[in-house]
Amino acid sequence: MSISTRGIVPSPNPPENLRLPGDPGRPLTLSRGVGRTARISGTLIAALWFTVPLLPLAFWSFADRWSFPSPVPTSWGLSGTMSALQQGGLSAFLHSLALGLAVAIIATPLGAVAARALSNGWAPFPRILTALLFAPVVLPPFAAAFGVNVLLLRAYVPPLVGLVLVLVVIAIPYTTFSMRVAYAAHDTRYEEEARTLGASKWQVLWTIQVPLLTPALARSAFLAFLVGWSDYLVTVIVGGGQVITLPLVTASAAAGTGNDAAVAILSLAAIIPPIVLLALLARSGRQHRGDRS
Repeated sequence: MSISTRGIVPSPNPPENLRLPGDPGRPLTLSRGVGRTARISGTLIAALWFTVPLLPLAFWSFADRWSFPSPVPTSWGLSGTMSALQQGGLSAFLHSLALGLAVAIIATPLGAVAARALSNGWAPFPRILTALLFAPVVLPPFAAAFGVNVLLLRAYVPPLVGLVLVLVVIAIPYTTFSMRVAYAAHDTRYEEEARTLGASKWQVLWTIQVPLLTPALARSAFLAFLVGWSDYLVTVIVGGGQVITLPLVTASAAAGTGNDAAVAILSLAAIIPPIVLLALLARSGRQHRGDRS
């Protein structure tokens, strides 16, 4: 027995399961467009929220004179850029960049190892270890840095080495927490299957674990970089004035008078690397999701 479909005219209205509740004339698929519009609107609002406060800095960066009550600078020029360079802005920028990268390179794998041990139950006394790892976040920065600096001076540790060590200790809680969240969602069956096929521990690490955890490692490295890049207090105490970074130069320029243009240039320079890294992080995350899908 066959059923003929001849003469059956399809309904112009979508089925009931594809209609919005309370509005039988609109298909449910239209909600995707509404969600996309909401996401775009939210992104634009967030972009305006963060960029609008930077407009005065952008104006001051190229202002030779800005007299009240003018809404824009009354005289434009590059005196602020020249002043920032004369105060050591370029060398301080490079020092901060190198310091942030060094902290990220050291603290990221250490945080990953600690997170792996805590997530899999390999670490002895996990509660005590967790308390020790997160102690730099709980302790007052000034007291911790001052106390550690006394030990570093008595051990004749060079200021740069001591500064990197202290900042790595401060960054490890952030990298550990970020990687612990990643390991909680990590599927170890891929590693177990690779081991059954004869792969060694190092092969499993570099061909299975690291590629799957690349987004989490990138986020952890970004957080560790921010610790080294934006630090001021530890650099002043432990660095002992021998390590001049961008926050130190910016604070020194802001403490004076008549350096508004130079302070604006230095402040914008301090924002550029985190924004660039954040954009690269978002792009790599989208590519990773596309590759997995």
